[in-house]
Amino acid sequence: MKSLIVIPARYGSKRFPGKPLAELAGKAILQRVWDIAASVCAGRNDCEAVVATEEPERSGEGSALIVEYCEKHNIPVEITPSSCRSGSDRVWAVAEARKERPEVLLNLQGDNPLCPPQFLHALLDAFDAHPDTMVATAYTRLDWAALAALRESKKESPFSGTTAIIGRDGNAKWFSKNIIPAIRGEEKLMEQNVYSPVCRHIGLYAYKFAALAFFSQSPLGEYEKMEQLEQLRFIENGIPVRMVEVNYPAGFDAATSGVDSPEDLLRAEKLIAKAGELL
Repeated sequence: MKSLIVIPARYGSKRFPGKPLAELAGKAILQRVWDIAASVCAGRNDCEAVVATEEPERSGEGSALIVEYCEKHNIPVEITPSSCRSGSDRVWAVAEARKERPEVLLNLQGDNPLCPPQFLHALLDAFDAHPDTMVATAYTRLDWAALAALRESKKESPFSGTTAIIGRDGNAKWFSKNIIPAIRGEEKLMEQNVYSPVCRHIGLYAYKFAALAFFSQSPLGEYEKMEQLEQLRFIENGIPVRMVEVNYPAGFDAATSGVDSPEDLLRAEKLIAKAGELL
């Protein structure tokens, strides 16, 4: 199965300008993400990885610095239109321009320097185990302590953290920025299982070529616009999203994988100092 890992990386983040090139424990965030992708490709047949950034600004700054960094460190990089609305659209721009079409594309965001490589392997393996899969994404089950922490964090940041309902067929029923499902009889459930019924979505996606083509050429869904969750576009159009369960290594968790702000960078540095390096 020919697979392509695309790393969307924008320089102009509103909350954290220059984020891809910011240093995390002595290494650029983008370098860390690239190392993850490269390690996955090294363990698979017919796998490539590439960084995708937007068109450089006329000033020579911004995304031009990402291109310069990649070229200096021998990292493949492709320039995609600044009109791309999301990371998935940037992945599609890379895929569409390829002479040889990859069967599966994996979107590894350039601000996810603490994503365990086994998560990528798990998503790619899902297409072999379930050949009818069109879209795959990852999730982890929350124990009661993790659920309590998520509830607490949502008091300050209501739209941080996404949860999912998963059907018996292994496909997603729904995603929401609210915590779903609502739970009655919680105390009894806590006695029966160390895990809560809540599944936290991990923003890592893999797509068949045709599924990503549909995504990029279709309008935003109504609920997608309300929740601002792009994966709902597939569900709203009847395209199954296969859910792949993963577990973080000791010391890591879903709340520390992405870097969206300078505060997140400090948290990630403390995590590495405490838990060690992923690679």
